[in-house]
Amino acid sequence: MATLFKDVYISDGSRTIAERVHLLVSKGRIASITDARENPPSADKIISGRGKMAVIPGFVNAHTHAAMVLLRGLGEDAPLMEWLKNKIWPVEDKLTPEYIYWGTLSAMLEMLATGTTCFADMYFEMEGVADAVLSAGMKAALCRGITAGEPGKIERSLQNNIELAEKYHGREGLITVQLGPHAPYTVPMEAMKSITEAAKSHGLGVHFHFLETKGERDNLGMTPSEYLEASGLDSVPYANLAHSVWLDPDTELHENISLIHCPCSNLKLGSGIMPLPSWLDRDVPVALGTDGASSNNRLDMWEEMRTAAILHKGASMNPVCVPAVDALRMATYEGARAFGFSQKGMIREGWAADLVLVNLDSPHYIGVNGENLAAYLVYAGSSGDIAGTMVNGRWLYRNGEYPTLDREEIMQKSHEARKAITE
Repeated sequence: MATLFKDVYISDGSRTIAERVHLLVSKGRIASITDARENPPSADKIISGRGKMAVIPGFVNAHTHAAMVLLRGLGEDAPLMEWLKNKIWPVEDKLTPEYIYWGTLSAMLEMLATGTTCFADMYFEMEGVADAVLSAGMKAALCRGITAGEPGKIERSLQNNIELAEKYHGREGLITVQLGPHAPYTVPMEAMKSITEAAKSHGLGVHFHFLETKGERDNLGMTPSEYLEASGLDSVPYANLAHSVWLDPDTELHENISLIHCPCSNLKLGSGIMPLPSWLDRDVPVALGTDGASSNNRLDMWEEMRTAAILHKGASMNPVCVPAVDALRMATYEGARAFGFSQKGMIREGWAADLVLVNLDSPHYIGVNGENLAAYLVYAGSSGDIAGTMVNGRWLYRNGEYPTLDREEIMQKSHEARKAITE
């Protein structure tokens, strides 16, 4: 079935000026883009924009722990390590595969309604997470969180992560799999070497928390460059370093490394502010993520995009350091590229129809046009403007409804899971 977005604006991270077009989606791809002044192509379904709707790429949440929606609100207003040790880890011990499955589905309801089409998830019991992704038709980059503990725990977790990749990597074009060592303070160096060797031998990327707090940087025991080399992270197929708040912007990074900026989580936990403008000046790829809902506490990528755009202007006293179009690119294309999804994150013919339909017929869009649309979206818009979220040409969220998910059952099961782990 072909869907035509008739007379809509299109904007993405490569366009400083939006275009007014007819956009045709067919067989999961963007089939054609033609000038809105021309006759539109035929289609089974027509959505008439009349210049009052925009189509943008679906957001990619490049770092989260989806099932942690079940832990939202626990241990508020505390530093990272105190929050983890006293509030989060004890409750996580009560999580079951079933709870994680329903918690992930609950997170997906939240993400789809706020325009996210793909998320990078590091957690436990990831087979259930993968099954949830496939049943909903969403996209995800999945890894099993690997941490030290009792003898043999790291080896078992690594093997589980490799088996996850063997079963799900590339499934239906919806899932990629990475290895997921948690952080320098939870994975000893010798174990990190084993994990990166496994990543190289299996052709997998690595998703890793790195230098989120000053204390982590102070206790690293070597320079970041030395750590990346010693651990093998600089030689895996690709490595995505979440947070990197305290990564010195003079650090030389190999081309296989991308950074993931989580501005709202870092602000809420008092971890600091990533030196984003310095990385952008050096053309280092940076994607955006929310982190888990128990530390952010939202899974709203539009909010991350806006925060990333304005936070660094104020911190650096430079109003041009993170342009709106760069923020849009980080929230869409950069996350897709970093986690191995090709032809995703831009509005181009032949690319995946992972799209968000935005209603521009609101007071805060008065004055919008092709030249300023990106700025309106980033600075004036919000996820409340979203009329639909599409993955591979299929509506997963449309006008408050979820065609592939049972919202009522998910809500009920998630409430039950939350009660069970907090009693």
